[in-house]
Amino acid sequence: MNGRERILTALDGGTPDRVPVALGFRPADLTAMAPPGAPVEGLLDVQFVAYPPTPADEALRARALPHSPDTRLGTREQATNYALWDYHPEHPRARNPLALATSLDEIATFPFPTPSAPPQMAQLCAEVDALHAQGLAAGGSLPHLGGELFESAWRLRGLENLLLDMIERPDWVDALVARLATFAHANALALARAGVDVLALDDDVGSPSGLLISPEHWRRYFREPMAELIAALRHERPELRLLFHSDGAYDEILDDLVELGVNAINPVQPDHMDPLRIRRRYGSRLALWGTVGYQTTLALGSPAEIHAEVAHRLETLGPAALVLSPCYDLHEPPVPWRNLEAFLRAARELG
Repeated sequence: MNGRERILTALDGGTPDRVPVALGFRPADLTAMAPPGAPVEGLLDVQFVAYPPTPADEALRARALPHSPDTRLGTREQATNYALWDYHPEHPRARNPLALATSLDEIATFPFPTPSAPPQMAQLCAEVDALHAQGLAAGGSLPHLGGELFESAWRLRGLENLLLDMIERPDWVDALVARLATFAHANALALARAGVDVLALDDDVGSPSGLLISPEHWRRYFREPMAELIAALRHERPELRLLFHSDGAYDEILDDLVELGVNAINPVQPDHMDPLRIRRRYGSRLALWGTVGYQTTLALGSPAEIHAEVAHRLETLGPAALVLSPCYDLHEPPVPWRNLEAFLRAARELG
């Protein structure tokens, strides 16, 4: 099997010739992470395409280029994205652009970024074709303000405001989520038409102890827009596999995600969700993409500890419906190459 076949087999609940390996659900440049001369070919089975920037994106990135990343803003790419949405985390009293909205009309007319237009399609298609030519699965994730629906909504409105809106102004929430869903539709369909194999739907609804909102509120405001988005994607590309990402614990909506047709969940952080309990409940109906590493394992653990963690996941979860991947970002805190290499080698050799 090649990498693409492994990923698709795993996401369909099957057992590939070995367990496939990923580094999350965003573009990852192993060559840039490894020391000069280190062999990196064949260590991953999937790569995510970079969503082509619009002219507005390019202009903002050029302005951000001379400046070092700010710990409050994140990377230059994140800072650029925040500027597009008029979101200012560096100004605690003015970070949420819709925090002071006083009418539904302000929600309805707030300027959103323009979804990527057809000129970007050629670049997307070329990236996907290049990955397929290498035998890799092609993944895609959507441009957004931190998450497609819930996360973008609270960043725009402010978390406390949004929570109050869910009780006192449900029509405001419906209007904002409907606009976010329309924006997500346009970008998701572009990725589906470009031929990606896996599309990540990214929305941090979980905290370390459970959902940030009640399951009832998630179902009231977010389930149906997600269902409509998934239905549109399935209509456009029936063979598309869907990956749902949220940090933290979100066990309470796993039944919903399975019913909606999600193929896999990510990252299944073992310090917040029990991968084995999820496996016992859903079997191979729900693939697990992640499962490796507590918050500081890859950054601060030893290569031997990382090797043991990979072995434990394989032993307890089995080889079916599994994509091994770190559960946390590789730069917060930075993961040394020796540890990242230990993960990649263990996953390849033990899987």
